Amino acid sequence: MEVPLPSRKETCLFFLRPMLMSVGDLIADLQREDPGITASVLNNNGERLANTTLIDTLLDQDFQLLINDAAYEVQPPKREFGSSKHVMELGDMKHMVHLLHTALHLTDHHLQKERQLLERLHGLQQELTPLEEVKAQLLHRAESHSSRALWGGMALLSMQGGALAWLTWWVYSWDVMEPVTYFITYATSIGVFSYFVLTKQDYAYPDAKDRQFLHYFYKGVKRNGFDVQKYNQLKEQLTLVEEDLRRLRNPNQLQLPLEQIQAKP
Repeated sequence: MEVPLPSRKETCLFFLRPMLMSVGDLIADLQREDPGITASVLNNNGERLANTTLIDTLLDQDFQLLINDAAYEVQPPKREFGSSKHVMELGDMKHMVHLLHTALHLTDHHLQKERQLLERLHGLQQELTPLEEVKAQLLHRAESHSSRALWGGMALLSMQGGALAWLTWWVYSWDVMEPVTYFITYATSIGVFSYFVLTKQDYAYPDAKDRQFLHYFYKGVKRNGFDVQKYNQLKEQLTLVEEDLRRLRNPNQLQLPLEQIQAKP
């Protein structure tokens, strides 16, 4: 197919392989010869054809080749088929050529895709390494602070019990201390209810501990300037890349026999 190239101001001859090329390949060849152009292919109705459309399908009808602002009408030669049997044989031949092309290029495609994924995986791991180190430090500090808070609460309760026992048996009597213990219990109930009002959660020791842990963790995040959103995005991208690698290395994708599961003795 002869195509006039605007930048070079000359006509260039392009060879089309109907069963192996697509519209995207044709556009890539045009731009490779003349990088200054933008090209697209339209059907008779002025609708743009997808880049994945095969040249074999494109040659079944007239079409327009749009280069920059210039439109060129293309009229492929009419193809005549002698019989339906000939059509079926031609269809089988196209299918065979497609399978052969896939078999010859599938390994290279998989290797190229795997190389790209491995490079992406390595880059994400390098970006995550310093963030993981900072996160580990923040988690350790938050765990230490929350543990100290729990031990501090236990120490206060122990001191409170000891003080009440001392006041009951050595300083005053139970008749004097009974109202005091009642108001202490009532104040504790008010504190637990206040916790529920503020947090909308029951006061359960594991949940309270986790809440305290998150408080210290995000306090350290703010103090150290740790970008949590960036970290989460990198982790999500890393998960997607690892999943793509797992799917790419699947025996079905590589057209390898499945590993047989050995029966346990």
